[in-house]
Amino acid sequence: MGRVPLAWCLALWCWGCAAPKDTQAEADSPFVGNPGNITGARGLTGTLRCELQVKGEPPEVLWLRDGQILELADNTQTQVPLGEDWRDEWKVVSQLRISSLQLADAGEYQCMVYLEGRTFVSQPGYVGLEGLPYFLEEPEDKAVPANTPFNLSCQAQGPPEPVDLLWLQDAVPLFPIPGHSSQNSLQAPGLNKTSSFSCEAHNAKGVTTSRTATITVLPQRPHHLHVVSRQPTDLEVAWTPGLSGIYPLTHCNLQAVLSDDGVGVWLGEPDPPEEPLTLQVSVPPHQLRLEKLLPHTPYHIRVSCTSSQGPSPWTHWLPVETTEGVSEPSPPAFSWPWWYVLLGAVVAAACVLILALFLVHRRKKETRYGEVFEPTMERGELVVRYRVRKSYSRRTTEATLNSLGISEELKEKLRDVMVDRHKVALGKTLGEGEFGAVMEGQLNQDDSILKVAVKTMKIAICTRSELEDFLSEAVCMKEFDHPNVMRLIGVCFQGSDREGFPEPVVILPFMKHGDLHSFLLYSRLGDQPVFLPTQMLVKFMADIASGMEYLSTKRFIHRDLAARNCMLNENMSVCVADFGLSKKIYNGDYYRQGRIAKMPVKWIAIESLADRVYTSKSDVWSFGVTMWEIATRGQTPYPGVENSEIYDYLRQGNRLKQPVDCLDGLYALMSRCWELNPRDRPSFAELREDLENTLKALPPAQEPDEILYVNMDEGTSHLEPRGAAGGADPPTHPDPKDSCSCLTAAEVHAAGRYVLCPSTVPGPSLSADRGCPAPPGQEDGA
Repeated sequence: MGRVPLAWCLALWCWGCAAPKDTQAEADSPFVGNPGNITGARGLTGTLRCELQVKGEPPEVLWLRDGQILELADNTQTQVPLGEDWRDEWKVVSQLRISSLQLADAGEYQCMVYLEGRTFVSQPGYVGLEGLPYFLEEPEDKAVPANTPFNLSCQAQGPPEPVDLLWLQDAVPLFPIPGHSSQNSLQAPGLNKTSSFSCEAHNAKGVTTSRTATITVLPQRPHHLHVVSRQPTDLEVAWTPGLSGIYPLTHCNLQAVLSDDGVGVWLGEPDPPEEPLTLQVSVPPHQLRLEKLLPHTPYHIRVSCTSSQGPSPWTHWLPVETTEGVSEPSPPAFSWPWWYVLLGAVVAAACVLILALFLVHRRKKETRYGEVFEPTMERGELVVRYRVRKSYSRRTTEATLNSLGISEELKEKLRDVMVDRHKVALGKTLGEGEFGAVMEGQLNQDDSILKVAVKTMKIAICTRSELEDFLSEAVCMKEFDHPNVMRLIGVCFQGSDREGFPEPVVILPFMKHGDLHSFLLYSRLGDQPVFLPTQMLVKFMADIASGMEYLSTKRFIHRDLAARNCMLNENMSVCVADFGLSKKIYNGDYYRQGRIAKMPVKWIAIESLADRVYTSKSDVWSFGVTMWEIATRGQTPYPGVENSEIYDYLRQGNRLKQPVDCLDGLYALMSRCWELNPRDRPSFAELREDLENTLKALPPAQEPDEILYVNMDEGTSHLEPRGAAGGADPPTHPDPKDSCSCLTAAEVHAAGRYVLCPSTVPGPSLSADRGCPAPPGQEDGA
């Protein structure tokens, strides 16, 4: 929630002072719903809910626990207008989500609002924790020497209290009655074999068992390590092994190092290794003669013995020294240390490489297209060798990738995704929304100019994690290849005045006929209405189902499937758009039901409205609504039903009505998409197959360029639909000062899509009230 404003602190203080006396405030309380009670075990997920009705601008609802404001609570606030004017009544619902109930969450919960200089507090609700004992500490695995005392710890708590502990060894209770061993620590006298330990926690709700700790019994440390005899080049040592329980010793290990420089010695080897090496000794006897030592030289030795359970601790280092002796060793041959030899080889190789590069540089020539080497004769012919210069785009993209500070692995995957920003020319703005703008653009390729749609973002990427998520999503989307899925051409970055990383720019294909919803609206409400045959409408539906089937196989969930997010290309084929990367870039809090959440509720599945759960089957629900949009040629779903009423309307079993002239089979397919249980809805593969079969059963239709306008006053002409997500300019809005401005197709497109945006475009009935003629086809509640 962030930092609490000073006004709230003063309001809370005043409320605390006046709470015992302000009985009138209780009578005037705007709260119509108070928090309930939650009691459960740890980890329980629960929700507390407050509901109030206010006039004028809705206030922000704060949550209190035991009278203290919860500053970082996971709460969401939904504000629904109950009238057309913002000054009318509002219904405000605030929900506090407890995702994993813990002891700290228990207490008294209330909602508080500040209205017209007064503070109002709801009736309290209570959250309690009660369940099986919960372990704060459990016994850990240990390795201990045989017959050596050790300690284990175990701690648990309720509620309910008290909690009694019972210790078990090898699944057998150490004490017969729970409660006789309530101490958290178990002091064991020692073991002679490996055993397991656990503890049980008992309270009024039942029993919880801790993890099982394995206590491994190792041999005790050997002792009495000593020298038996000393010679100029030999040492004989012996030791006494420690107890090893029921497991006999298999061998002992001995290590020796030179005392003066600490370099380990493998006895008998002329060149000692860098680390001490272990000499394995069969036992018994527990004795060893060390041979081929240097005369009058100090050493350090130590011993460890091993059983089937593992090695014992090492003994402490024992200093020993060989005696003086007369020897005539041969003088050692002169030799360099190995690292000197390696360093010399590296330096020599570097010199050879530098010399080769220098010679190549002198023999090559530079051209505007690359490097040309001196001509040579090969097999009697003149040959000129040529190396292509890296493109400007390649170098610029490489510099951009290097400046982002991302991993080398991700950088390698991005080489075919990133586009040089200097090769993208921006044109006129095609559309602009809350999260970004879409502009017409041109991408300068090596041998051609490609017309594209360029999406620029208003939301900055602020962390490297967000940047890597964005780029990883782009890598995945670049691999999408389906005729009914909008493909990603590339991604580039442009500088930003804001702090953080540069702003992302997404490059997409230019769609000649714009978005499907605008196309449908213009066919019905444009200056020259046109009849769209059923065959074309079913083809649109089949295209969308095919694209969604492909996305579902890629494990992508769209979450905003609607006619407005489907595009028409030059072949009149529909491409699913605004998925994946676009959603990542544009989202912000777009799909999070926070205090100012916006949701296209008339397209969202009932389970997504209730629990914010999105699956492929919730996309199927949205596809059914999109089918209804197509069948009605762009009407707004659920005419006459307010956004704030949609959830209750659906929960009562109501669904969209069958459109006029809609085939019974198509409506039956839509209805299957709106089954209450998501498992009962068809898959996109089934939907695509059924729609294709329906299309095959229909008689052939006219080609798109043969469709004629239905305009009795001005004759007929060919259809040229407008609008684009990368198309022509969207229609302009009417002047709000003109009381007789009729609704345009774009206004019908935008009206009533989001819960929390009061509809500034009431609908066709308002047009009639203003004295404007209702557009054709609008009489049925489009």
